Amino acid sequence: MTERALADPHSILSADPLADAWGLEPGAAVSYTTFEQAVPERDLLYLDKAWRELQALTAPVSRGDAPRPAYRMFEGHVAMHGFGWDAWVRTLRPSDIPEIAADVAGLERTETIRRGHAGGAAAAPDSEDAYVMSHLSAARRFIALLAEENRGMVYMIG
Repeated sequence: MTERALADPHSILSADPLADAWGLEPGAAVSYTTFEQAVPERDLLYLDKAWRELQALTAPVSRGDAPRPAYRMFEGHVAMHGFGWDAWVRTLRPSDIPEIAADVAGLERTETIRRGHAGGAAAAPDSEDAYVMSHLSAARRFIALLAEENRGMVYMIG
């Protein structure tokens, strides 16, 4: 499916990813949510608003610097216009995933220590830290499984 995803990433994406993530009825104008992801966790990672912080954590530090490998998983900007937007969509090949997975795992270890989530006498993390760290952990589990199964991914921001 890699060639198909590279040629047309939208053909891989669900018609309603938000419905998939929130447990809504796909395509319904009015619905209720179960707040349970409708697709298996191995097939969908929903980062909500945490992607901005994850993008900032992995972006180049200075102009001209190379981004860390994990940035490829979070890179992108929504193009706003009028009363709408164009989502950012990217395909990552199976061969891209192991390097990204290793970097995300290292980033999670570093951020866990830096933010004081490792336990001990450190101050309790604030709710924003906990929110970002929970999504970073989810991203690590998701990308590690992709690497283990030699799968690529298509992602969308927006």
